[in-house]
Amino acid sequence: MNRVNKKVMVFGTFDIFHEGHRNFLKQAKKFGDFLYVLIARDQTVLEVKKTPPLNLESQRLLAIKDSGLADKVILGNLRDKYRAIKKYQPDIICLGYDQNSFNNCLKEKLLELNLGTTKIIRLKPFKPNIYKTSKLKKLLF
Repeated sequence: MNRVNKKVMVFGTFDIFHEGHRNFLKQAKKFGDFLYVLIARDQTVLEVKKTPPLNLESQRLLAIKDSGLADKVILGNLRDKYRAIKKYQPDIICLGYDQNSFNNCLKEKLLELNLGTTKIIRLKPFKPNIYKTSKLKKLLF
């Protein structure tokens, strides 16, 4: 019997890659066989969070690659935020417990892309009082 490979996709800034991020990726990986991690572009982070990331997109991408938790790590597209979803057609999209950007219309967008069977799963937090990038930034500065 052939096993169907389930593709999982996550998105994030992943600035200051920490144990909360590791846990997020491990949780997501449990839902499938192949994990795509999409890294937010520096310009997108600035637009969404109104502040630039501490680490450049190339550094953040390398941190995720070096973690060994993702099967493929890619940078987001500046012109089309949904390009990676169109290209890789994930079976499951996992969102962080506090992730709000680009997901308010995600279900509708998936329908537009003929990906209505793609599941959206909200993952659980991991020690959010400790491992949250905004809190870690405050400790650093």
